[in-house]
Amino acid sequence: MRFNLVTQIFTAFVLAVILGSIFGSKIDFLQPLGDLFLRLIKFVIAPLILSTLVVGVASMSDPKQLGRIGVKTIVYYLATTAVAIIIGLGVAFLLNPGKGVDLPAENAAVPEAAAAEPQSAVDTLLNIVPVNPFEALATGNILQIIFFALFLGIAITMIGEKATPVLRFFEGFAEIMYKITGIIMRVAPIGILGLMAPVVGQYGLSVLLPLLKVIAAVYIACVVHALVVYSLAVKTMGKMSPVTFFKGIFPAALVAYSTASSAGTLPVTMKNTTENLGVPKRIASFVLPLGATINMDGTAIYQGVAVVFIAQFFNLELTFLQLLTVVLTTVLASIGTAGVPGAGMIMLAMVLNSVNMPLEGIALIAGIDRVLDMMRTSVNIVGDASAAVIVAGSERETGTQAEAVQ
Repeated sequence: MRFNLVTQIFTAFVLAVILGSIFGSKIDFLQPLGDLFLRLIKFVIAPLILSTLVVGVASMSDPKQLGRIGVKTIVYYLATTAVAIIIGLGVAFLLNPGKGVDLPAENAAVPEAAAAEPQSAVDTLLNIVPVNPFEALATGNILQIIFFALFLGIAITMIGEKATPVLRFFEGFAEIMYKITGIIMRVAPIGILGLMAPVVGQYGLSVLLPLLKVIAAVYIACVVHALVVYSLAVKTMGKMSPVTFFKGIFPAALVAYSTASSAGTLPVTMKNTTENLGVPKRIASFVLPLGATINMDGTAIYQGVAVVFIAQFFNLELTFLQLLTVVLTTVLASIGTAGVPGAGMIMLAMVLNSVNMPLEGIALIAGIDRVLDMMRTSVNIVGDASAAVIVAGSERETGTQAEAVQ
């Protein structure tokens, strides 16, 4: 087996469990490695969101691309992402994956902000708008940074050619942040070792039991989302039988599950969507690559389950406004973060940071990330195909090939 990043992270996770079990609390000397990794993640979040989101909005808002088809596609992607994370949160609360371990309250890494007085709904919405965007960047206020980036991207598009130098700057800045993120992800195995080993050493192997519930929650939520949301969407808006749809896209979903790569599966998705589902190439060639960039239904489900798991693990109560913030952050951040190496982990850090949850919980999830990544990538691919079918159906351009699949 090629010793890639996924293998390294899994190996570090297993090694951390072994070392923590053998040495107990004596393994705490590894903690600085974990702290360094968390600082590196925090260091990259603000500039990564700003640069990638500006470029994402500006490129999607190109008047030549964003016609009738573009608006339909983007609205569908963002709407299903919102539904996906709500389903993920709902299933997580039903299964309570983080309830298997009760950490003493004094030992839980609870940030001070998490214990602060909750704000009203009006104050929460008003605080999304930054008084000083540079202060938002300095303090790492995720929703305010997203707001600032969205307006920058929209303004760049409205100005047009005169704003091209600014867009090129952010494109270059985004590439730099991608590279820095890639470098940080290379040290992720060391960080996971430094975070996980002391946890196992202090609390024992019982900390691993809830992970089975996490896997179950993500898989159940993904299946529910696919069978309910996509089935209803393709039947009502795409005028296609759900059986026809799932049968036609199944090969691509299988490739996505085995590779855990939306971009790598794109050629197969394109082939299945055009040949099996009868979507015209001109629609598929726009909708599917865009989906590989911004459609993250499976990842959104993962975010919802992970946030609930980490909150329960650290004995924290999630307020309604925090849950609303999780939904907003996931939907808006999905526009700019899908192409980042280690997107799931980085995006989870953004979401946790937006609701002042301890980032240490990432170490627990990282060891099973590959198993979760395979399922969420399959859902992402199926969601891309459903969008292509719906857009083609609304344009009355689904062909006879789709009927042939039945």
